[in-house]
Amino acid sequence: MTATQDGTDHVSPSSQPWLHQHGGGEIQKFGTVKQFPVGLSYDARMYAGERLNRALADTQILYALYKKSHWNVRGATFYQLHLLLDKHADEQLALIDAIAERIQSLGAVAVGDPRHAAELSSIPRPPDGVEQVPAMLSRLLDAHERILIDAHKAAAKSAELGDDGTNDLLVSQVIRTGELQCWFLAEHLVDTPLVRI
Repeated sequence: MTATQDGTDHVSPSSQPWLHQHGGGEIQKFGTVKQFPVGLSYDARMYAGERLNRALADTQILYALYKKSHWNVRGATFYQLHLLLDKHADEQLALIDAIAERIQSLGAVAVGDPRHAAELSSIPRPPDGVEQVPAMLSRLLDAHERILIDAHKAAAKSAELGDDGTNDLLVSQVIRTGELQCWFLAEHLVDTPLVRI
């Protein structure tokens, strides 16, 4: 650091990173919304922030369940399920980003830490080991249904509050993606033999 002619300190340019910064703490608390000029009331934005964070937490857990299932699937349908589960995981990952960005665009704070997401999620924790395929798929379907029930309610209330953007996200992305993925999963639980004797 060098002093300038006016007596102020001047920091010389350096390539050294300023490591171990902690700042002055949080600049916005989780569960709050800052004022944003998006044409929505404080109440509408608070509601959307809370409900979208719930959907975001559940979607993060669902994504993790898909990856767990993708890695651990077993049996005669391994190949097609291995690919399908990974495809669904990628689609859930895209939803995670869309939901989080909607939360941020409303002036709220998106849940980003997986430990925090697990605390907020309504989806039960799976066993640590490997389940049989029907149980694995049923667990995914249950998680989807929990998200879908909540998304339908939140979409209706968002429309009532005039929050078309949140309603559109929930209907056109969360609900439609979830319903399609449920269809693909549920059809794997139909009891049809691979060969006839």
